[in-house]
Amino acid sequence: MRNYHARPTGSHFIAGLYVEDDDGTPIEVIYPATGQKIAEVHAATPAVVRHALDAAQRAQPAWAAMSGTERGRILRRAADMIRARNRELSELETLDTGKPIQETLVADATSGADALEYFGGLAGALTGEHIQLAGGDFVYSRREALGVCVGIGAWNYPTQIACWKAAPALACGNTMIFKPSETTPLSALKVAEILTEAGAPPGVFNVVQGMGEVGAALVSDPRVAKVSLTGSVPTGQKVYAAAAAGVKNVTMELGGKSPLLVFDDADIESAVSGAILGNFYSTGQVCSNGTRVFVQKGIKAAFLDRLAERLKNAVIGDPLDMATNFGPMVSEGQLNIVLNYIAKGVAEGARLVAGGKRVARDGFYLEPTVFADVTDDMTIAREEIFGPVMCVLDFDDEAEAMARANATEYGLAAGVFTRDIQRAHRVAAGFEAGTCYINTYNDAPVEAPFGGMKLSGVGRENSKAAIEHYSQLKSVYVKMGPLDAPF
Repeated sequence: MRNYHARPTGSHFIAGLYVEDDDGTPIEVIYPATGQKIAEVHAATPAVVRHALDAAQRAQPAWAAMSGTERGRILRRAADMIRARNRELSELETLDTGKPIQETLVADATSGADALEYFGGLAGALTGEHIQLAGGDFVYSRREALGVCVGIGAWNYPTQIACWKAAPALACGNTMIFKPSETTPLSALKVAEILTEAGAPPGVFNVVQGMGEVGAALVSDPRVAKVSLTGSVPTGQKVYAAAAAGVKNVTMELGGKSPLLVFDDADIESAVSGAILGNFYSTGQVCSNGTRVFVQKGIKAAFLDRLAERLKNAVIGDPLDMATNFGPMVSEGQLNIVLNYIAKGVAEGARLVAGGKRVARDGFYLEPTVFADVTDDMTIAREEIFGPVMCVLDFDDEAEAMARANATEYGLAAGVFTRDIQRAHRVAAGFEAGTCYINTYNDAPVEAPFGGMKLSGVGRENSKAAIEHYSQLKSVYVKMGPLDAPF
């Protein structure tokens, strides 16, 4: 691996230290821009999993016993350290994912730092309430930690996801074991290292590597009180079922096939920007992407023309070059999945108006791809592709567009572009989606709740809402006078 200062020095991070166990299955880390191996980690053996669970369980009571202000101070210190090291962490994220450095510098470690800072500030404000009853009796509630939490990450935003899960969990007094995706295993290790350096006691945040069997071992362990997953719907269904067997708390942030509605009164430049952000940022590998772009027929031609012009500004190249704004896909396997979807789109009669081919260079590069004249029954309009493929669909009026937009089993995100303020809010209210956008797309500030409806998930990440998912309320009833009984 390149000799970056941020390079992790072991496969796992447990109880404040890097841990290596060569008996675990080797996992090659492939740089998507070249297809070359840049590092290797080992999947956690059962012994490593036990070590992580023991460490998290051992650390949790003392961590929860600290004041929220003390815990918050550590999280905020970690946020400052991440910002100070943003360049090296962004380079590592680019090596891990293939995303352009111009993107990772502003959207990955910085987002993780925002989460740590936000929940660090909130930690000291977590309180219960006092409830007065007749006769001077009262009830008070205590907000308490759940215990040991397991976080399971996706490969598209490894640093951000690790922090989005760690920050509320730790703020509430829980400890966490985080399993990154085996495709992007490096970045979360640096989060663990920085949290420890910032003062988190050993065992408070641990990272173990591995595939599905490692995740299953963590989820099914009786010491685990909470599971938070970011991933696909099929994976989420398996993890949710396993967690349900132990009646564990869960947060599921799953996939989507989100609609983006562009009305004929929209600002076309902004609408095209929204479509680009909702389809081609991170090479289309974003769960909330608005991949079904419904364009009102009156501006369809103008929209497609301007989109074609803007696509000429895509700079495909070395992700570590600041000029590059469109990088490779994360892996050969994901690239082939997307190429298969493109072939299905052509076979089912969609009109390919841009891209559609693998780029003739090393690495896993695919042209930004646009289909027009897409119909609702086509495979590319129904299934999550998770790559740089935009489907443009026509519509006549609002009622039709809303019915078609909501005709999906997913409900993660949705967006609308219009100058009509009443229509904008009416459409947002009518979307069957947990995260909606008006004249913008794919914003994810930590202050706002993020999550989906229907098959796209359960629970919310970020904002004060996340506190509800990482803590529990205890009610304490207090009698101030003598107590009567029937005998």
